[in-house]
Parts: sequence; structure tokens; C-alpha cells
Amino acid sequence: MTAKFDPNAAASADSGIFGLPVDESGARLVFVPVPWEVTTSYGGGTSQGPAAILEASRQVDLFDLDVEKPYEAGFHMREARPEIAQMNAEGRELASQIIELGGDLSGAPELKSALARVNELGVRLNELVYAECRELIRSGKIVGLVGGDHSTPFGSIRAHAEEFKDLGILHFDAHSDTRMAYEGFTDSHASIMYNVLERLPQVSKLVQVGIRDVCEQEIEYCSRQARRVRVFFDRDVATARLRGESFSGLASQIVEELPRNVYVSFDIDGLDPRFCPHTGTPVAGGLDFNEAVFILRTIVESGRRIVGFDLNEVAPGPEGSDLAEWDANCGARLLYKLSGFTLASQGLAELRLL
Repeated sequence: MTAKFDPNAAASADSGIFGLPVDESGARLVFVPVPWEVTTSYGGGTSQGPAAILEASRQVDLFDLDVEKPYEAGFHMREARPEIAQMNAEGRELASQIIELGGDLSGAPELKSALARVNELGVRLNELVYAECRELIRSGKIVGLVGGDHSTPFGSIRAHAEEFKDLGILHFDAHSDTRMAYEGFTDSHASIMYNVLERLPQVSKLVQVGIRDVCEQEIEYCSRQARRVRVFFDRDVATARLRGESFSGLASQIVEELPRNVYVSFDIDGLDPRFCPHTGTPVAGGLDFNEAVFILRTIVESGRRIVGFDLNEVAPGPEGSDLAEWDANCGARLLYKLSGFTLASQGLAELRLL
């Protein structure tokens, strides 16, 4: 952080994320943007999420009521890799033809090569993200990935799982994301946690929160994985609260399921859609913003360590609409909270008293 930086001043248009004048060498926490939405099958726009969050972040006041001066550790967002945008454009065009058919290619065998190519691009993306995140982790940086759809963090989770033993994932989402493949896409946004569980044995526990839209296959799969997966369905959390249980107690139950090292994977549709109305697949119900923040705080208070995180599925609204910037505004503030609690959990910032 430069000596001239004033955390109370307005951010300049050419400043870095959150208005900080920090290059990568001076940053403790580095954000990796992944503008990708190839297999998105409902709403679109999440590939614009990283850029929209960067822009909105310059409006976030740096004083935080939960963590003392998190910005002092230094935050930097890398430039998105240009080949990812190129791959996204190619993959999106090919995938759209398959999505129109719901993945049923029995009457369109000519699209099998398109499906194969989309799956190749998904593998390539995972390798690019993995290499970039592994390089940053091994250079001593904390990594926060900013998607894109929720298929984007597989490489990041892989890199963290290889580096940190006994890793648990805290997964905020409206969806379980444990489909074996969706519409034929093996690296679909709907399959990210299935792929983690099947391909990354180093991940010892998956704890899901906010889940409220699942298919039978996912229910059966998570039941078979009961020793490794714990699901806190949104209905059950809401019912417990309606019957008088404290959210503090519920948050403690969630956190107690996690091992010491925690990776947070946050699909913004885990929140009530009033916070993220333009996300790819909004679902009624979900967590309040402050409830999600309280769970993150509970992780820190428990003595667990957040080693990395991702934030996905932020999609800006239509240009010119009254809510065009709302999703990115919410996403930027959630990203700042994720960053602050991560630093506090590692002793790099102080948790403020409630």
C-alpha cells in the first residue's frame, strides 16, 4: 500500500479492485477472474461478472464492521486471460445448440462433435485455472477466484486441495451441483461438486448451505456420500428458525461439520434472489446477506482457517434497467467480506467485536 493512499477518498476510475493502488507483488490476496459461462442453460451474463464486480468494487467503503482494515493486507485482481474469453465464445456458440435440445442428441447426431469440443474446452479451462491458482498459492498468495458460472472454480479447488491437507468445502448455493453431467456437459455448472467429490479425494468434507433446488439423482448421490457430504437444506434451516431455534446455533452446527482448513465456494444464488435477481438460475428462498456473513464470521470465531474461496454466478442486469448494477454491487460487498474473514482466519487482520 502506498503512503499516499487515503482509504476515505473516492476511488479513481483507473484504480485496482476496491479502489486500491496495489500491484500483485504488494498484494497478500490475489483475485483470479474467470469470465466463463459456456454451459449456462437458463439466464446468461455471468461471464460479465468479474468485470462488473471490479467496477462496482470501487464504490465499496473500506471500513468494515466485521474485520479491522482488511485492505491493508493488499488486494489485487489479475487481468482475465484472453484465451479464456476466446474459449468461452467458441464453447458458448457450440453449447447453445445442445442446450436447445435439452442435451438429447438422439435426433441430432451431427452435434456429437460439438459436445465433445465443449467438453474439451471445459477440461482446458480447468487446467488453465489450476495452473494459475497453484502458481499463486506456491508463491505465498491467498487466492480468491471470481467467476463466471459455477463450473469455473474446479481448478482452484484442486490446487487448494493439493496444498492444504484435510480440506473441507463450505458450499453456499441454491443448487446441489452434484449432477453426474448436465445436458451432456461433464464440466457443467450443475456438476462442479460432483466433480470435486469424484476427482479430488483430498477433499475430506463438503458442507452445503442454502440448497433448495435439487433433482432425485442429486438426493440419492449425496445420501450415498453421507460420510463425506452434509447438506443443510434451506427448508430445514428456515423451519428450525420458524420453530424458535437461533441462527447462531444453526451457524455453529454448520461450521462444526467442517475440518480445520476450509475453502468457501459461494454461488451468489445461495442468497435470497432479492440480492441477486439477474443471476443465472435464481430460486425463491435462500439466505439473507447478513446470515451468510454470520456463518463466515462463525468460521473465524471457531478457530478454523479459510485458505481460499471463490464467488460465482454474479450477472449484471440489462443495461439501462433500474437494477442494472445491483447484482455487482451485492457481489462486490460479498467479495470484500469473504476477503476480510479469510484474512482474519489466518491472523492477517483483526476480527472486530460484535
